[in-house]
Amino acid sequence: MAQFGFENDIHSILKLDMPIINAPMARWQRKASSTNTSGLSPGKAANVSLSSSKTPNKTPGKNKKQTPSKMGGDRFIPTRNSKQMDVASFLLTKENEPVDANKMAVTSENQKAWSMSLNGYNIEDAKILHLGGKPLNAPEGYQNNLKVLYSQATTPASVKKTRYISSAPDRILDAPELRNDFYLNLLDWSSRNVIAVALHNSVYLWDATQGDIILLMKLEREEDYICSLSWTKEGSYLAVGTSDCKVQLWDVEMQKRLRSMASHTSRVGSLSWNDHVLSSGSRSGHIHHHDVRVADHHIATISGHSQEVCGLKWSPDGRYLASGGNDNLVCVWPRVQEGSASNSSQVVRCWSEHQGAVKALAWCPWQTNILASGGGTSDRHIRIWNVNSGSCISSLDTQSQISSLVFAPNYKELVSGHGYAHNNVAIWKYPSLTKVSELNGHEDRVLSLILSPDCSTIATVAGDETIRLWNSFELDPVKKKAKERMAKSTSSVIHQSIR
Repeated sequence: MAQFGFENDIHSILKLDMPIINAPMARWQRKASSTNTSGLSPGKAANVSLSSSKTPNKTPGKNKKQTPSKMGGDRFIPTRNSKQMDVASFLLTKENEPVDANKMAVTSENQKAWSMSLNGYNIEDAKILHLGGKPLNAPEGYQNNLKVLYSQATTPASVKKTRYISSAPDRILDAPELRNDFYLNLLDWSSRNVIAVALHNSVYLWDATQGDIILLMKLEREEDYICSLSWTKEGSYLAVGTSDCKVQLWDVEMQKRLRSMASHTSRVGSLSWNDHVLSSGSRSGHIHHHDVRVADHHIATISGHSQEVCGLKWSPDGRYLASGGNDNLVCVWPRVQEGSASNSSQVVRCWSEHQGAVKALAWCPWQTNILASGGGTSDRHIRIWNVNSGSCISSLDTQSQISSLVFAPNYKELVSGHGYAHNNVAIWKYPSLTKVSELNGHEDRVLSLILSPDCSTIATVAGDETIRLWNSFELDPVKKKAKERMAKSTSSVIHQSIR
């Protein structure tokens, strides 16, 4: 009987239907007390703040119309169940309980074991409110009227990198006895990375790779001088125009003169190659075409200028020849057809907008129908022409004499060499013609400007008898490797026997 009495006592102790002493107020009791208490003092308002923060069931301002509830819970608090709320309430009330010395005697190991067995986790390590899962998408048609003040979106690597253009030349070479004549073309850079420069009556070669200097040729008479230079596309042969009305052709590797072609009646100040055809412009205003493969080299004559032809450039595709003269004209001529009449004057375009001598000419390598021209001291304008339509696309007053133009394809820019009054080099963004940079250093007017074979460096020669190399168009290593892979070796008929 004593055993049954003990079991009854145990069952009576474990019964939960009797009131719990010192337990927190139930949620329904807190809610009822908050609704019944209307005139609370300011001091008591803090005790019921937890219960009064309940979101109302009805939308304010609307009668008998309940806000539709959406499945999935709160959009900004994805996971929030009743168990978490109970744990949060217990932890908050536990903080306000007085510390009992007897409870402190219980070891933390036992508390952890009881919590793990009852809750499945240690209550001391539990968070008051744990948020998990992904937030729900905004409802269809929702618009956020807030303005974005800051964004953490990463900037592309290509935009982050800034291009540095040095204001100082990479190398300075002496050019003694250089003839300070605006109408001559005394500098050229071959595809084999060799620079040719005319110093009075001599032609010197400087190997940009090895640094070697070679005297290629010298005119016999001291009073004669070199007027123009032009490399073939392959860089094996050099054409030399002289003041004694001749055009010489030299084999650079053998350092041997192959032939001397006489057809002009005055000095030859400009030269340009188109495969096996060499075009030469003279002070008489005539342009001669020479087929260097045959003995009778003079195949055509163009009489379009009334004064000296100081600018001559074939287009990259070989279709057109552009010429500029001291008569302020810019003319475009068609390619010479084999078997055509020896005297050809059918001009494709002729522009007279310049007010000064036109020596600076440049064809755009990525737009073969675009031609750039620059005027002398009395004009000072860069003009961009569309050969197909014959229109002037854009014009820019540089406030300085223009002696040379070249397109830099690495960054799609236009480079101009200037004489009086700036005596410098300017880099312009194409086609906007906004100035990118200026290269200063020459103490006299810049006479000629050329581009290196890899299009990364420009060389300028000036009346101060110096040649300056500016490494202003170096490509990124990644872009440089891609460009090298795309480059294809080309052959030309110039390798045929030259008589």
